[in-house]
Amino acid sequence: MAHRQPICNNVLDRERRYPLSRYQRKAKLAGGNIRSTMSLAGSGVTPYTAAQAAGKASLRRVFLDIASVLLEQHGPEALTMRRIATEAGCSTSVLYTMFGGKAGIAEALWREGFERLSAALDAAAGDHPLERLGAMGRAYRANALANGSYYAIMFQRPIPGFEPSPEAYEVSLVPLRTLANAVAECSRAGVFRTEDPNYIASVLWAATHGAVSLELAGYEGVVDAERRFDDVCGAAAAWFMTPGWRPPDQLAG
Repeated sequence: MAHRQPICNNVLDRERRYPLSRYQRKAKLAGGNIRSTMSLAGSGVTPYTAAQAAGKASLRRVFLDIASVLLEQHGPEALTMRRIATEAGCSTSVLYTMFGGKAGIAEALWREGFERLSAALDAAAGDHPLERLGAMGRAYRANALANGSYYAIMFQRPIPGFEPSPEAYEVSLVPLRTLANAVAECSRAGVFRTEDPNYIASVLWAATHGAVSLELAGYEGVVDAERRFDDVCGAAAAWFMTPGWRPPDQLAG
């Protein structure tokens, strides 16, 4: 079990660097906290037994967290049922029963990443449509920083030969639709000029994704990442604003 500790350290270091927001803490507690399960390595209690007590959803989440970190740290060759089972402290039969095989793990990782993003965007709130849209952008960034290994699976396709099923692909479109609905609310409030909200949402997503991807990659030119992120997203949104629109008092102040 000596090889398990680097993976645990990686997860814990990432959570220390990017503290979870309130909605992410709730999601972690509801689905099983990877900090509290993977850090049990060497204590005689395995991540599997700890998550098993919390229920099937927690168990599934722990398996996927372990698989995502293995993929991030060691590449696709490490994404085997035996390796995941060893890290979790369970038999491979448990994984086969839950996921069916490696292809099932890959699809579950893809879906989990987009489901976490959807939950983050759904939890974003604001008193004004533009305020909520800004909160969604910040939620996107926070989710990506807290779930970097999933972000890579969602957008970089690191698993050779993996293609999401039509059902899984549909899951990946939910966050974009949520963003488009928020854009439509801004248009109805007079913030954005009349244009297809799906197109505006895709441009805002592209801006957000680009800034976050550079930050995750540790690109040297990305300094003061949070400020740069806000400026990029603000500039993208400003392009679509109705000429002469002025923010209401609660936003202007």
